[in-house]
Amino acid sequence: MSVTEDTQSARPSLHSPPPAPGGRRSVSARRPAARPSTRGLLLAATLLAAGITAAPPAEGQESRRRWERMCQIRAEKFDLVLPKAMQDNDLDMWIVVMREGLLDPLWEALGRGYVGDWAYYVFTNPGDGGRVERAALGVGGYMLQQCGVYDRFVPAAALAGFVAERDPDRIGVNMAPAIGGADGLSHTSYLHLKETLGPVYGERLVSAERFVSDFRATRTAMEIATFAEAGEISREIAERAFSNEVIEPGVTALEDVAWWIWDRLLERGLNSSFDMPSIYITGPLGIESTSSARIIQRGDLLMIDWGVGYLDFYTDMKRVAYVLREGETRAPPGLQLAFDRAVEVRDVMKASIKPAATAREALDATWAAIEAAGFNRIEFNQPTADPAVTDVVIGPHSVGNWGHGIGPSLAFFNPTQLTYELRPGTLISVELFAYTANPEWDNAKVRIPLEDDAVVTERGVEWLYPVNNRILLVR
Repeated sequence: MSVTEDTQSARPSLHSPPPAPGGRRSVSARRPAARPSTRGLLLAATLLAAGITAAPPAEGQESRRRWERMCQIRAEKFDLVLPKAMQDNDLDMWIVVMREGLLDPLWEALGRGYVGDWAYYVFTNPGDGGRVERAALGVGGYMLQQCGVYDRFVPAAALAGFVAERDPDRIGVNMAPAIGGADGLSHTSYLHLKETLGPVYGERLVSAERFVSDFRATRTAMEIATFAEAGEISREIAERAFSNEVIEPGVTALEDVAWWIWDRLLERGLNSSFDMPSIYITGPLGIESTSSARIIQRGDLLMIDWGVGYLDFYTDMKRVAYVLREGETRAPPGLQLAFDRAVEVRDVMKASIKPAATAREALDATWAAIEAAGFNRIEFNQPTADPAVTDVVIGPHSVGNWGHGIGPSLAFFNPTQLTYELRPGTLISVELFAYTANPEWDNAKVRIPLEDDAVVTERGVEWLYPVNNRILLVR
């Protein structure tokens, strides 16, 4: 089907009923926001554990399976999340503009599709919390159309009339001062959209930054299950990388480990959350070298900071390993103590992070619990010289569709997202750095980073895969 053909009579969504007949309804009556329940959201995630394997599936099946999963996620996001997110943010319409060679960061989430020139995804809020109308203007293709989540496929040239017919008061567009993933509208595209819509509707454009955060960060069960699968893949590859399967002390370089990981990603059709995985060595003076030609030696303390990109989801995790010296069977006591202290901090964080009116409230409560447990709060990478205390920095942040997500965040580096409500169903990366004096290093402090991905529920933080509970040993 040509993307320029008027297909307003295209088949309705396979996943949801067509919109009710009638004209545009008022959006003046806004319902108060209610916290979504996460009952049942974890069920699908927990069922994944038995099915994760290192080997890729049979040839010819995986591409369709991945496409079908993304279609299901899209349908549920449009049906269950989109109406409330538009209501909560007082949007009558949301327009996402794309053009060939300049795709919005939400292109995958909205269904992909071939963009030949100008193209628009347009979502219209009926105003009663009901089903949002979805239209694709100037974009099409097999995967987008067969997915069945759009009601109309319309030529791009019809945009002005399409919008005028629906007469929206507030039109959200992807302009965002704080969140890159919600800032896909270029300056040229903004000017083009204003000109195309004309003087009336062109003046009704507003930032959709908070809306995009709500839409992305409010998760369905299928999203949580898919992200949990990505997390398990991340863990499996990282723990294989920090083993004698990959590392031969005195021979293997840090960059060799990183390239080995990239080969595993290529084999399985995966991406990397942060480009080259960070494989680094920490010593008495701090980080010595990262993903370089530095040869791994016995006695080295290794870390990995990385994430897997699977479908439209990206993880963020760390692992710690020690390369045994001749005659050793375990990590030295000073390193083990430092690791154990970091785990204690993580346990406090897990018990403290709960849904809150703002992420900052949750962060303040978490810091209060950490300090009450006897740990010392510091600025990032500025440990004290006091050997009697373990210094701590925390940065639990939003995660999900990028390694650093766009939802509510407890991290100091996400000031805008600290103001967002921390709702059940939010995916977060529980990240911390603990600095503990090591007598074997003349009391220089060992920097132990811990980071694993979790979901916030009514009960608090719940892990999505087995977290880092030990120092991995390379023999």
